[in-house]
Amino acid sequence: MKRLLLILTLILAVLPVRADHIRVRLFSTNSISTLNISFDLGNYNLYADNDTLLEDMVGEGRSVLIRAQKNGLHVSVNEDDYGTFKKVRLVATDTACIICLNPEGCKQRTYEGNLEITPLAGNKLLLVGDVEFETYIAGVVQSEIYGQQSDIFRIQAIISRTWALRNLNKHSADGYNFCDGVHCQAYLNRCIRPDIMLGVIQSSGETLVDSSGNLIETPFHSNSGGQTANSEDVWRTALPYLRSVEDTFSFNMRQSDWVKTINMDRWLNYFAKTHKLNTSDSTVRDSLLHFYQPVRQARILGVPLTRVRLDWQLKSTFFSVSVDSASNSVILNGHGYGHGVGLSQEGCIRMVTLGITYDSILRHYYTGARLHHDPSVGSHYVENYTAQLSRIIEEDSQRSTQVRSKKDDWLGRLFRIRDREEREEIYIEEEQDNEQDWQYEW
Repeated sequence: MKRLLLILTLILAVLPVRADHIRVRLFSTNSISTLNISFDLGNYNLYADNDTLLEDMVGEGRSVLIRAQKNGLHVSVNEDDYGTFKKVRLVATDTACIICLNPEGCKQRTYEGNLEITPLAGNKLLLVGDVEFETYIAGVVQSEIYGQQSDIFRIQAIISRTWALRNLNKHSADGYNFCDGVHCQAYLNRCIRPDIMLGVIQSSGETLVDSSGNLIETPFHSNSGGQTANSEDVWRTALPYLRSVEDTFSFNMRQSDWVKTINMDRWLNYFAKTHKLNTSDSTVRDSLLHFYQPVRQARILGVPLTRVRLDWQLKSTFFSVSVDSASNSVILNGHGYGHGVGLSQEGCIRMVTLGITYDSILRHYYTGARLHHDPSVGSHYVENYTAQLSRIIEEDSQRSTQVRSKKDDWLGRLFRIRDREEREEIYIEEEQDNEQDWQYEW
């Protein structure tokens, strides 16, 4: 128990690197007018407008309902109606707090940290979470990549951390640092997997820098299709560390290949009307109907393939075109998924399974970049709590088929241990309440 308390304390106190708390817009791609808030762990204080305390120590068994109205935000807690306000904040009373967000029409999510709610035009809600930086990174890693080995998550944590530190002011004009969608980085839930957190912790203090020691841009995508793209072929700016490289590791993965069939006349008319190509010319027509990319190209007859991908909603720009005369169609045989610049996530997954070291993988995808270790993050801390998390993962593997309470996950256990020790209570796992209404398959 003491060891588990130590790991929690170290995670919360040591992991933040060059950033403390950040603000993230949640449900940024959804239009929300009603939000129900419940509480998985710990207590929150509920404030309105200029820090007027509406209710303190709101926790389990309580439900905050917020509705957008023309004159502001209508707030109620269980059966208590508090009225209408311009801003509402839920502030965690300590770090051991988990909030559950249930917007009408959206899938439920849980997050650590504080929450601020303000009105948007059209009777909608703006939700902004205030969260510790490394807690955010762990949630991003869980949202952005799949896999089992900790090095997969370590690599994703390094590039996500590097991107976040370089782009801290991306949404500063909007009142927050990042959104939770692909415009920034996906952040769709708090991290609930100890194996993912293990990789994040192993990456503590690690970022990617150029030869001058400056943080680099670290774009990533699902699958390169066998070759990554130069940055200037997608975003016009040539960066020395974002060079096209051969990537056979991305072959034979989930997103390696795709096929799309398009009516031939529609295909030709698109280039004639949108890009003013003379498709009655046999040479132009033949080039459009028999386009071949043995290696990545940036254009087809001068038309940017990025524009073609966007207009036709293709998985990638890495495709070839052939004709099916019987159906009067063109067949696009494509490779990969995403913009193709930087790290291929599925290539990374394959490389890790082959035993290639995480730093070699990063150097493969980011040409000439080097790994920087923040000296303020001591290796003895990392070694200590990676050992403890490895133990938790092993314990979980022994009961992987059991149905357990939603709060009976690794982070919840650590939080409850700390809370009870602060109150000088004894934590006995076998005597905890059996919360049937929260059960789910682990």
